Amino acid sequence: MSKRQIQPPGVFAHHRAALTSHYAVMPPEGILESRIPGISNTTISVQASRSLGAEFAQILLDMRAGGGMDHARNDGLQAFFYVISGQAWLEIDGRSHDLRPGSFAYVPAGANIRLANAGGENARVIWLKKAYEAVEGIRPPKALVSHRDQVEKVNKHTQGRTWQHLLPDEDPAFDFAMNILSFEPGNYFPMIETHVMEHGLYMLEGQGMYLLQADWHECWEGDFIYMAPFCPQFFYATGWSRASYLLYKNVNRDIV
Repeated sequence: MSKRQIQPPGVFAHHRAALTSHYAVMPPEGILESRIPGISNTTISVQASRSLGAEFAQILLDMRAGGGMDHARNDGLQAFFYVISGQAWLEIDGRSHDLRPGSFAYVPAGANIRLANAGGENARVIWLKKAYEAVEGIRPPKALVSHRDQVEKVNKHTQGRTWQHLLPDEDPAFDFAMNILSFEPGNYFPMIETHVMEHGLYMLEGQGMYLLQADWHECWEGDFIYMAPFCPQFFYATGWSRASYLLYKNVNRDIV
């Protein structure tokens, strides 16, 4: 067989990506760059949107030096930002905030926002946005800016698995939660969960095996997973180091 007849590596398209009616697994290398007017010098990776079936949108912004939003934006949606790496600058209704890795911010619906790279190296930021579900008699939440180091780690169900509630836990003003779950190697869920909340999950560090419906998927740092309501789910941490992920879920609203 001549060299011209030998097929190149990857010709059979082996991959870890998966898309079903109940979940999606998206390794970063398979998400093609998108473009959003008014955001420049930035690699934009859309991880979730309504076209996926999600009730929220999640975007990874990789802003190069001088990159980010060219001007203040107001799309009428509430937003959440989490800095993965680099230095960022966030303006909320004219008030500026310096963000570093682990910093996060909640922005109420209707606020004017602008996010940009504040340093010479790339800044990678998760941007989640969602229409606010108002409830009569409950005032919408105000802007919140903090850092994961300032959020208590709580053990739930099992030792070696901690939760950090980045937004106030059980506050009915919020219609979604953003948590960081961390697992020591070999730790796992105490049960297979099946619940009404949908999830958007971004792997911050480490690796593990995720059971989605009846399928096992290996996942590690940088992967995104979408879970629709009632999708059976279970996580088992593998590898030699801690596994952590940022987790969105919708909460505190009536069900139809």
